[in-house]
Amino acid sequence: MGDGFQFLDILLLGAIAGFIALRLRAVLGQRTGHEQKRRRPPYAEKEDAAGPDDAADDNVVALPPRPAPVDAAQEAVLAPLRAVEPNFDAAEFLGGAKAAYEMVVTAFAAGDKEALRPLLSRDVFSDFAGAIDERAKRNETMETTFVGLRGATIIETQVNNRIAEVTVKFESELISVTKDAQGHVISGHANSVEQVTDIWTFARDTRSRDPNWTLIATSAPN
Repeated sequence: MGDGFQFLDILLLGAIAGFIALRLRAVLGQRTGHEQKRRRPPYAEKEDAAGPDDAADDNVVALPPRPAPVDAAQEAVLAPLRAVEPNFDAAEFLGGAKAAYEMVVTAFAAGDKEALRPLLSRDVFSDFAGAIDERAKRNETMETTFVGLRGATIIETQVNNRIAEVTVKFESELISVTKDAQGHVISGHANSVEQVTDIWTFARDTRSRDPNWTLIATSAPN
């Protein structure tokens, strides 16, 4: 009898313990919506706000920009000029040369000698003005539309008695028409773009404070 009652007591206690365990699991295993969020360390919140990429960027050292590659052939052409003007800026010069080219071409076509005078040397101005006067005597008119420049390249530099000379090859696109007194086209094509190549030489006295260059020679390629 005593052993039987002990056995029953053990079974009863086990059943009660199992029931309590099931109840605890049912309660603890469910979310009520009132659970507190786990607190995170401050540095973790900062990393989340910045993002992993930003955090990695904090450890990156910015490198200086890579210098533009040197054009050895162009530098060889510029060497005579750089000997007297080490700070000569080829890109800046070509920007001015391109602007001068368009101004000279359009002013010559329009017969505007006053616009040409400050851009040309005395000899070149004399040639241009003479051609304009001859055109006027024949009652001819020249109409030129400057379409654009396809290229401008420095092909030679030299310095003589401190006078620097820079020769530029221009490749342009023009629509140019010359008409007689009756308006008939005698040269050129009104609806055709012409590819034109000019070789112009600019000069400047390196001892002068005047930074402007003057056109001293024009020619066509051989």
